Amino acid sequence: MRGLTLLLGLLVSLGAWSAEPSADPFGGDPFKSFQWPELKREFLGAKAKVQFDERVKVQGPPFAEDAMNVPITVMADLPGVQRVVVLVDRNPIRKVLEFQPLASRASVSFRFKLEQASPVRAMALTADGVWHVGGTLVDSAGGGCTVPGGTRADGSWTQTLGQVSGRLYASSIPGTDNAARLRLRIMHPMDTGLVGGIPAFFISKLAVRDGRGKDLLRIQTFEPVSENPVFSFDFAQSPVPPLRIVGVDNNGNRIDSQVE
Repeated sequence: MRGLTLLLGLLVSLGAWSAEPSADPFGGDPFKSFQWPELKREFLGAKAKVQFDERVKVQGPPFAEDAMNVPITVMADLPGVQRVVVLVDRNPIRKVLEFQPLASRASVSFRFKLEQASPVRAMALTADGVWHVGGTLVDSAGGGCTVPGGTRADGSWTQTLGQVSGRLYASSIPGTDNAARLRLRIMHPMDTGLVGGIPAFFISKLAVRDGRGKDLLRIQTFEPVSENPVFSFDFAQSPVPPLRIVGVDNNGNRIDSQVE
């Protein structure tokens, strides 16, 4: 009888053990991407405080018709956002840009190159040291990172390199009376370095300054940003004009232009 009791106890113990949930290999990722734990370690650090947050919105097409120009809008509706990092899980170069909204809203629109179907993520760091993560899944036929751009193919980039065009115009943002949006286009081939015979050549740093010389925002861009990049930034209050756009590419070519 005692042996039967021990056997039943052992079976119960085994049943309880087998019912325990296994560790989540995706680290809570809603996209269940095997790349996410590695991305978190590489770009945020193994001990970073991370939470998936619906207030960090990433808007993009469900399918990228043009893998070299995929439109994305990132909006982090959070107080005290210090940095926003945009990553693409399955791109050969995963980091797309890093944005500091010093005196702007934590929102940016741009286009990027997509190599294959992938989650596209935005991670917003708030003053309390927490990274808030949002994203969207973009499907694609792919190949956007390994094809030369149009101006590289026809050689016209040498005549337009570093030219800036832009416009500041009134914008409708709930709860504000003097909101504005800045839209910029900067001529640059933005080569990924993944096309044979063409080394990586891309804008690395940009800043937008107001008429008093104060930096309103800073942005680091990397190889996956599209050729001749177009950016849109939002301001709760229209900044003091004229706006100055300054930057540099990875070869040391400087960008310095003014938007009236």
